[in-house]
Amino acid sequence: MEKIQKMGLLTGIPVINFHVAGIDVGSMLMTVSFTDTSGNQCLYETNGFTKDLKALVALLKEQGITDVAMEATGVYWMSLYDLLEESGIEVTLINPSHYKNSANQKTDINDCIWIHQYHSCGILRHSHIASDLYRELRHYIHERGVIQVQKSDTLNRMHRLLTLMNIKFQHLISDIEGVGGMKLLRAIACGISDPEELLSHIDVDKFKAGREELLDSLNGIYKEQFVTLLKMKLEEYDFFVNQMRKYELLIEGVLKKMPDFYSNEEAEVSSQKKKQGIKYVRKNQYGIDVKSQLKRIIGTDLTQVDGFDEKMLLDIISVTGTDMSKWPTEQHFVSYLKLSPRKKISGGKQLGHDRSKTSNPATQAFRLAARTMAGSKNYLGVLYRRLSVKKGAKTANKAVARKLAVLFYVLVKNHHPYDKNKAIEQEQKRQEREIARFKKTAHRLGYTVQKVA
Repeated sequence: MEKIQKMGLLTGIPVINFHVAGIDVGSMLMTVSFTDTSGNQCLYETNGFTKDLKALVALLKEQGITDVAMEATGVYWMSLYDLLEESGIEVTLINPSHYKNSANQKTDINDCIWIHQYHSCGILRHSHIASDLYRELRHYIHERGVIQVQKSDTLNRMHRLLTLMNIKFQHLISDIEGVGGMKLLRAIACGISDPEELLSHIDVDKFKAGREELLDSLNGIYKEQFVTLLKMKLEEYDFFVNQMRKYELLIEGVLKKMPDFYSNEEAEVSSQKKKQGIKYVRKNQYGIDVKSQLKRIIGTDLTQVDGFDEKMLLDIISVTGTDMSKWPTEQHFVSYLKLSPRKKISGGKQLGHDRSKTSNPATQAFRLAARTMAGSKNYLGVLYRRLSVKKGAKTANKAVARKLAVLFYVLVKNHHPYDKNKAIEQEQKRQEREIARFKKTAHRLGYTVQKVA
């Protein structure tokens, strides 16, 4: 199936890059358009097996190709991307929507020809792809998240079994995944059905519910089938918890491979400090010391910023990396995250805003962090609540997420420690503006405002 067909010289838009190629990626078929050493456009088709991909890379190197453009099709592009990256060929990964309006019938051959032509003219934009080490980190984080979802689903099934047994203690405690809740579940799975004996396994004083109420909630229908199913679900739960810990060890191993931001002297000083173990791990949080690893890699402690925690920061750097030079300004960074406003202007008038959707994990992490600011007392919390009233929660979430992204960009790029005094100053300035606005309104209505002593 391997053949090269010469098409002649490229014509049309002026060519800027000559030693480039365009690839239409498929699950089993790769269609390539490239310019050979004679300056002719050639077509090449090959299968998606590893030996065929290696032969394709060798052919491109032989023809002097230095840059390849291909579309991000599912996960099929990743294997070829790795091989091209290892060979030293620069890869431009593009969004298929950037050339979807090409005026021709959509086929594999037409797609690779248009990608080749657009790329040779310098039209296509390169999507951000983190380095190999960060991609490895992203895979482990993603798989840990999948296991976390499966663990949560198992807990929901435990809730259902308790309801079928008419046991109500799960409604009296904050979380059955806590220490007391898991002790009761394991005792029930061991065949214990007497409420008094069940309560002997936990410290009743630590619960808000009274002893009598807990006894009533544990008086249920302990059928053998339900107890057996609960025991099996606990085994599944333990398996998922163990798998999450294994992924955490893999994540810790990748973090240790990442270079230190500190100099050798500073690294020696930091290594001499006594390591403090993690005293308490919240549900679904990492059991490893992510905070110290992030501070070592980035050069500053970002967890001091309101809304930033270790899990959220790890999700972000696994996508963006720590090299902010890829984005010239913070505006470029928030545009990449699709957190910047995209105005629609026609005829000199603003017609609204484009609503761009994205599944970028970094964007989702910033949005989740912004949602936690709704109850915060700092200036970002005030901004969130004010925008929620005026323009709705979605607009407020995006605006605060954008400010958090800008803050992340500046701190990571400059490696400066977070100064809480600046946040306090901004909050004071906001209060001063609000007081001045209130005094102006009161003066217009004929009132005088005085500060209460």
